[in-house]
Amino acid sequence: MPVAITPPTPTACTTFTAQVTSVPAGVGAGNTATFTYDAQIQTATVAADATTPPVTFTAVGSGPQTITVVYTSGATITGTEVVPITITPAPPGTISTTLTTVGTTTQASTTLACSGDTASLNGTVQYTLPGGGMVSTPVTNGVVTPVDLGVLLTSGQSVTATFVAAAGTCPACTFAPVTTSMCTVLLLPPTGTVTAGQPTTLQALVLCNGQPLNGATVTFTSPSGTLGTGTTNASGQATATVTFPTAGTTTATATVTATPAGTACNCTGTASLPLPIVVLPQGICTVLLLPPTGTVTAGQPTTLQALVLCNGQPLNGATVTFTSPSGTLGTGTTNASGQATATVTFPTAGTTTATATVTATPAGTACNCTGTASLPLPIVVLPGAAPGALQALPACWRINLFNPLLFPATLTATVTPAAAGIPVQFLVGGVPVGAAVTDATGTATLSVNLGPLQIINLTYQATAVVGGATVTSTGILRPCIPPV
Repeated sequence: MPVAITPPTPTACTTFTAQVTSVPAGVGAGNTATFTYDAQIQTATVAADATTPPVTFTAVGSGPQTITVVYTSGATITGTEVVPITITPAPPGTISTTLTTVGTTTQASTTLACSGDTASLNGTVQYTLPGGGMVSTPVTNGVVTPVDLGVLLTSGQSVTATFVAAAGTCPACTFAPVTTSMCTVLLLPPTGTVTAGQPTTLQALVLCNGQPLNGATVTFTSPSGTLGTGTTNASGQATATVTFPTAGTTTATATVTATPAGTACNCTGTASLPLPIVVLPQGICTVLLLPPTGTVTAGQPTTLQALVLCNGQPLNGATVTFTSPSGTLGTGTTNASGQATATVTFPTAGTTTATATVTATPAGTACNCTGTASLPLPIVVLPGAAPGALQALPACWRINLFNPLLFPATLTATVTPAAAGIPVQFLVGGVPVGAAVTDATGTATLSVNLGPLQIINLTYQATAVVGGATVTSTGILRPCIPPV
């Protein structure tokens, strides 16, 4: 063959050379050989040995083509040759499109995969929407810009992506259009609290055209990295047991990282919306001792209740011991509401404190609350009533809206056995505030306005002469509820 092609069957978008190895009769040394291939023109001078240096072309298209060689001497054509050439098509590439719902519209993200030079891939990707509408997005050096399709696709709808090469470019791969159906990934909120360092179950639902997608790989991530991976079941659910390493506010996202072959949707790359997650610190225990209801009387049973929380949630099955400075009062176990109850007795009257302490924590909980105690709760223990004695009853003070420096209160004391006409002196903070006389029921009642320094006392005193003996009783004094 008088013209050599190297390589003999070039691949589209690659370069090849053409070289005259022997000229036709009538063509002499010094003639010009003009090569024309697909509007590309190269020239070379015929040497004394009837050959030319090689010239270089870029292969385009595919299949059988021709190269024309025209020999000239000045303005005279001395010979012509038509050389056949076969161009091998560029290798096939792949288009992968992911459709994601963002707000009220659908976003398309496409990836072009090519075994050749991706920098040769320039042009646009055109999306054909349901109904025939078109949306285009640029391709630069093989990178496709994500685009908002401007419509909200629903289950069963699909988009066809087509690569269109820019004029004058030669892509290293050929791409067949690909049709992608709608994928949806929903990340479900975790059940219960999420605690740093403790295992948490995350679940994601993957749908293809509104139907569960079986066999898809789902990766759960947070801003700090990968949390875990799961595979969807026949219900489209993927589950992973994950651990958030640190406490604070973060997010979790579920992304399909592999789609089984043969499905209607290519969901690879489709992600859920980020789900806000509040990660609680590990092992925060709280014990609250609740004030007893009613009065506390020496020698009489009183109910104490404590609330135990683990990371703000009730802790069930914890053992709580109630104590006072004089010793242990009683023990209870928390229920499902985190409440422990004990019936206790304060042996002597006076002002004391009570404390609730967790002395045992059930195994397998997020918190080890053993040793955690409540703040000491002040408790006024009233003396028990006795025959021939005086008893000051609980009293409370109110706010005077017309004079904020005066606090109305009603002080009451009873004489046992009941007797009328017995004078009773009332004192607050050891200072007399007035006196009253018992009625037929043995009750003496005094209405009095207390001052700001008097209401800081937790108790008041009543004094009377009963049966020839002076007796004194202490009653509780607290703000009324409501205070006005």
